[in-house]
Amino acid sequence: MASTSTPKKPAAKKTEVASSNGQAEEKKASSNARIKVQKTYKIFINGQFPRTESGRYYPVTLSDGSIVNLCLSSRKDIRNAVVAAREAQEKWASRAGLNKSQILYRLAEMLETRSSQFIEELQLLGSSKAEAQKETEASIDRLIYYAGWCDKFNSVFSSVNPVSSSHFNFSSNEPTGVVTIMAAEESGLLGLVSVLAPVIAGGNTCVVLASETKALCAVTLAEVIATSDVPAGVVNILTGTRKELLDHMANHMDVNAVYLHSNNAEEIKQVETLSALNVKRARTEYVVDWFASKEENPYRMQDFIEVKTTWHPIGI
Repeated sequence: MASTSTPKKPAAKKTEVASSNGQAEEKKASSNARIKVQKTYKIFINGQFPRTESGRYYPVTLSDGSIVNLCLSSRKDIRNAVVAAREAQEKWASRAGLNKSQILYRLAEMLETRSSQFIEELQLLGSSKAEAQKETEASIDRLIYYAGWCDKFNSVFSSVNPVSSSHFNFSSNEPTGVVTIMAAEESGLLGLVSVLAPVIAGGNTCVVLASETKALCAVTLAEVIATSDVPAGVVNILTGTRKELLDHMANHMDVNAVYLHSNNAEEIKQVETLSALNVKRARTEYVVDWFASKEENPYRMQDFIEVKTTWHPIGI
């Protein structure tokens, strides 16, 4: 006699268990998903990266639709940067021309090794890949150009002057001192390098206000400067609005010169008027083509150089 039994359904249970395990694994994988570290864009003062003392920031929308927050620097940030630049100026000016040349060349080397990052950031600022690569390479070449002039500038532009009396008469070049720079708004990297390089190549120190809308590369350049051989305080980079900071950068009484890139007649007049308060040198300029060969010119160094003339009696 055949026996009868109730059929078992193990497959359904296994399917339920497998489905439950799959959901658990998916939930575990989701909970373990890595959160990308978001970069904090800070200012650069005295070789360090503090947040602005005001605690403020402003948003910048990139070409991919993402938004980054940049420090909105204040008047106190400018004061701190000028103090750092003043403390570094004498030591930087006293370095041999060859040593300054080596330091600028090292800066170009460091920029070269991180060129892919600058190309990516310039694309985020609206440039095509070809344009970004061209601008990055031109920035590296410009640093090398001014590095080559550091140990030659004084020899070329100094002189022994003929005089009618029994004296030796020498004219030699000395740096102006602390320079505040307001970089062009239209260029994220090359415009900044083009104004920065001749200023520090001549032995000056500087406080730079980067482009308001294209400051991404300025912060990355500060990281390159911090990891190169440039002494702390020689270059200080701030981000913020020209509308708020222009007055303070132009009339600071411990600044020796102002370098403004703008085609705004009102800004130019404002800088020239304020700089006259303590008779600081003011240079205003608007450059349309940063790739032009005239941008590589030792006379750009001479814009922030003082000429010292020495008389010495013959026979003593």
